[in-house]
Amino acid sequence: MASVTSLSDSVHQRLAAALSAALPQAGSADPLLRRSDRADFQANGILALAKKEKANPRELATQVVSRVESGDVIKDVEVSGPGFLNITITDRAITQTLAARYADDTGRLGVPHSEQPGTTVIDYAQPNVAKEMHVGHLRSAVIGDSVAQLLEFTGESVVRRHHIGDWGTQFGMLIQYLEEHPHELDHKADEVSGEEAMSNLDRLYKAARKLFDADEEFKTRARRRVVDLQAGDPRTLAMWQKFVDESKIYFFSVFEKLDMEIRDPDIVGESGYNDMLAETCRLLEESGVAVRSEGALCVFFDDIKGPDGKPVPLIVQKSDGGYGYAATDLSAIRDRVFNIKANTLLYVVDARQSLHFKMVFETARRAGWLNEDVKAVQLAFGTVLGKDGKPFKTREGETVRLVDLLDEAIDRASAVVREKALDLSEEEIAERGTQVGIGAVKYADLSTSANRDYKFDLDQMVSLNGDTSVYLQYAYARIQSILRKAGESRPVAHPELDLHEAERALGLHADSFAATVAEAAAEYAPHKMTAYLYQLASLYTTFYDKCPVLKAESPEQIENRLFLCDITARTLHQGMALLGIRTPERL
Repeated sequence: MASVTSLSDSVHQRLAAALSAALPQAGSADPLLRRSDRADFQANGILALAKKEKANPRELATQVVSRVESGDVIKDVEVSGPGFLNITITDRAITQTLAARYADDTGRLGVPHSEQPGTTVIDYAQPNVAKEMHVGHLRSAVIGDSVAQLLEFTGESVVRRHHIGDWGTQFGMLIQYLEEHPHELDHKADEVSGEEAMSNLDRLYKAARKLFDADEEFKTRARRRVVDLQAGDPRTLAMWQKFVDESKIYFFSVFEKLDMEIRDPDIVGESGYNDMLAETCRLLEESGVAVRSEGALCVFFDDIKGPDGKPVPLIVQKSDGGYGYAATDLSAIRDRVFNIKANTLLYVVDARQSLHFKMVFETARRAGWLNEDVKAVQLAFGTVLGKDGKPFKTREGETVRLVDLLDEAIDRASAVVREKALDLSEEEIAERGTQVGIGAVKYADLSTSANRDYKFDLDQMVSLNGDTSVYLQYAYARIQSILRKAGESRPVAHPELDLHEAERALGLHADSFAATVAEAAAEYAPHKMTAYLYQLASLYTTFYDKCPVLKAESPEQIENRLFLCDITARTLHQGMALLGIRTPERL
């Protein structure tokens, strides 16, 4: 199925042609079209053009209007103010364009693929081996998953990477403890839940830490073990792998609860770049990008200085020969550019890491690994705050466990679903409660621009009123209910019918889904999709209040309104899917 030309593109083409005819010397000029509350669209490009050509803007606007081809798409154009054009579309064009979207059997609603898709490596959802996932891990996972889906929907080739912390000094302590207590990670049953795996790891970590702090000889053995690990000693690596495997059981259980697919081959931890570290340092040093300073291999920057006015370097290799995060991150860039052949490297990482990534990207640019053809972008996100506006903690001041937060959201949502449910079984209430609860958490996260902090307020998130995913899910379920009740009547487009004002507003907005997808993907901005969907559901509510569907005036009008209902539902369903949120058929 070919992509569908949107109404704004159709109008844009006609206005651009009229502009070129009125002012041939101006070449191809942009009419600067946008939606307007005064008409369907407003074009204000004539003002800039008139200024450039030293013409009177109102006279130029009048000439353009006389050359606009009206009829099938444009119903009326009028000049307003100093030279704006107010454009009204025909009802027929709205219905026909939506009908073309509806007929798209690929399920894409006529949304085009990007003209020049590339390859993006997106680094998100980065937990740490042998550590509990907490509220701080939420945003990277939720934002990254949505951006990956938006990009894929536009035709981009997306490679997911989960850069897990799995190679730090604490592994010496953990491995040495396991060596001396070999049955600590044994499983009693064949199937182990994520919670059990985490409690195994947690117990072992606490015991190892206690011994490490109390026993100098154990501390020495643990430190030697780090050297063995980095040297690739087979026995040490095999024990390290046990920690990674146990942690993955836990990770996968958390991501499953988040209704998110994380694939094992996409998990490439710090250890995955171990063989590249020495070469990364050699390349940086030989090219002069990095220099030795007090024994460490450093990269210096003119604009990055500490409080004392001295330069703050990026340390790639420490004076004792050990490697820092920078060496791993720079090796990952080499892998992604030269092996995966990516055009874009996208990092969904906490804003507090911004300086580190600025230094890493600049170093990679100086080394020639990033250039005009390959860009690196940090999609920095803000902090999750409690209702008090401070970083989210438990009453005891501890970091909130991610699973506890998700479970509470599911409980709250299940209570809301149970209250509204008329004919759902307990099993269905539990399933819907999970979809509504997880959807509420994701939507609250995604509806805030990523770089801003947001307050985690479950009462607000699962509210049926306001800008919440529950409001959108109920709008979708309500449409499904109408479609089920329609009996013999089927959704059929009738372009010959005049449309009510509420039908026009809904139709025009439904048609701009394609433009929203393109914008949200290009700007890595899922919040643009949430804002679009919330407005779609709001316009649907107005339509539902003002335009009877099953009691409309004629069989044709019933069919046309069912068609408007169905295309709204399909748009909601597809838009929510790109956010990683389910749309239950009944609520």
